[in-house]
Amino acid sequence: MPAATAASKSTMRYLVVATDYDGTLASSGRVDDATIEVLRRIVASGRKLILVTGRKLDDLLNVFPHADLFTRIVAENGALLYNPSNKEEQLLCDGPNQGLLSRLRERGIPVDSGKAIVATWEPHETTVVETIKELGLELQVIFNKGAVMVLPSGINKGTGLNCALKELSISRHNVVGIGDAENDHAFLSSCECAVAVANALPTLKERADIVSKADHGAGVVEILEQLLADDLQKYDAKLSRHRVLLGHAGDDEVYIIPQRGSILIAGPSGSGKSSAVSGLIERLSRQNYQYCVIDPEGDYDQFLDAITIGTVDHPPDVEQAMALLEKPEHDVVFNLLGTKLEDRPIAFANLFARITSLRARSAHPHWLVVDEAHHLLPSSWTPAQSTTPTELGSTVLVTVHPESVSPAALQPVEIVIAVGKSARQTIESFCQVLGEAPPEIRDGDPASGSALVWFRISDRSPLLVELAPAEAERKRHSRKYAVGELPPESSFYFTGPEGKLHLRAYNLLSFANIAEGIDDETLLFHLRRGDYSRWFRDMVKDKDLAKEAETLEKQPDLPVKEIRTKLVEMVSRRYTAAA
Repeated sequence: MPAATAASKSTMRYLVVATDYDGTLASSGRVDDATIEVLRRIVASGRKLILVTGRKLDDLLNVFPHADLFTRIVAENGALLYNPSNKEEQLLCDGPNQGLLSRLRERGIPVDSGKAIVATWEPHETTVVETIKELGLELQVIFNKGAVMVLPSGINKGTGLNCALKELSISRHNVVGIGDAENDHAFLSSCECAVAVANALPTLKERADIVSKADHGAGVVEILEQLLADDLQKYDAKLSRHRVLLGHAGDDEVYIIPQRGSILIAGPSGSGKSSAVSGLIERLSRQNYQYCVIDPEGDYDQFLDAITIGTVDHPPDVEQAMALLEKPEHDVVFNLLGTKLEDRPIAFANLFARITSLRARSAHPHWLVVDEAHHLLPSSWTPAQSTTPTELGSTVLVTVHPESVSPAALQPVEIVIAVGKSARQTIESFCQVLGEAPPEIRDGDPASGSALVWFRISDRSPLLVELAPAEAERKRHSRKYAVGELPPESSFYFTGPEGKLHLRAYNLLSFANIAEGIDDETLLFHLRRGDYSRWFRDMVKDKDLAKEAETLEKQPDLPVKEIRTKLVEMVSRRYTAAA
């Protein structure tokens, strides 16, 4: 099923354009005036440019007089980082091996060297590789449309770009990269959006998210004009590398596109809101999207690897939180439990004003999660209030009462995740607040672990989605069914064909123990009836285990010893570790 996406005007997804030089920006070593003009407009839009090239820095500066448009230049295929504003150079690896240079020159190979790179041309690569092997050097050979480059192992355009981004405190998730040749694979794969110009090698086009219609600089202009027009929203659906799983609607997977619009997760207490939030944020974090959770009740104190600011006794320090959020590798929980109830909206507003400013500069944190949104953004709030946030893009609002949340805060919401028995009413309440007609809802209220999910920007009816659980939730689930004691009505009973037995398996480990020692007739009786897969699916809620059991149940003529062994192993493999 396609991922849901829409652009929030308040959120810039792509803050950096990282581009190759030869064959991309430049044709025959020259960048035309139209390309320079669009680069200037990119800088004027508040974005940054990074040049990523295989050229030596001096060579580049001699042929390209507009280097000052770029915030950083990664030269020599990732070995050298240059800051045009202060002319500082930083070598990111060892210099060229003099022994290699001498030996290649002795063999008549035309060779050049820079601060780190050793370069020649095809067809001399065979001699280069043989010489490296003879000298026992830990070096790599990189190709670029006929050029042969030698660098220390692990150095490439991708590592150089990452060093530049680290200096700027910008995440790779906010970068669009543009290239054309073999040596561009490494840095394009690091970018949120990878673009190949029309003249690029076929292998690069195959792996790129977007291929421009025009070649060289005209292809760059094409992409950057679209970037200025809509932040490349037009291409969101093509970026499947970064979509985030929400759950399953039947056999279809349901995804969201990160960094677009906002999400509302709503439902009564105990309906599964926390599990839905935890699962979503965990998967965002797994892909290194930075998040900040506003936690009024201390519910996220031990959440994942996030750093918690504030305790039950001490209000959170905004300056401390912001210092952490400056670095995109830090996730933060802003715990308001130590803040007086009446002061929490103001504390939240102060933090959000700072986060809005940080996002404008660096495009992160990528997601803000506001729990108890009806308290922090009550229905009385309007954007005119100077002490409250005016932009709520890329935000997850969590609430029991959507009707009690400010309409201005709900307006950017593009995905509604309604949990619990009143899910239909939740969606209707949301629409009523915004003065919109509610969608046609064909499904009933969701069961535990599921939700009605409405992609507001589409013409689809809300979907009944089984939400993908958080890993922490899976661990709790696994332990419960592995070693906990299920109630009698949820237990498995080995009865045999005539009902003479009444052996209760009150968890999965006791099931495995009984199955291992039960008589053959009883074991096969339940197998042929499909009792094992039914219990795994309906009571243990493990669809994968149920499918594996179904496969075994379709083979009742296997030797009973083999059936017993497989049945016990399929349970032990999944649940012994949970015990």
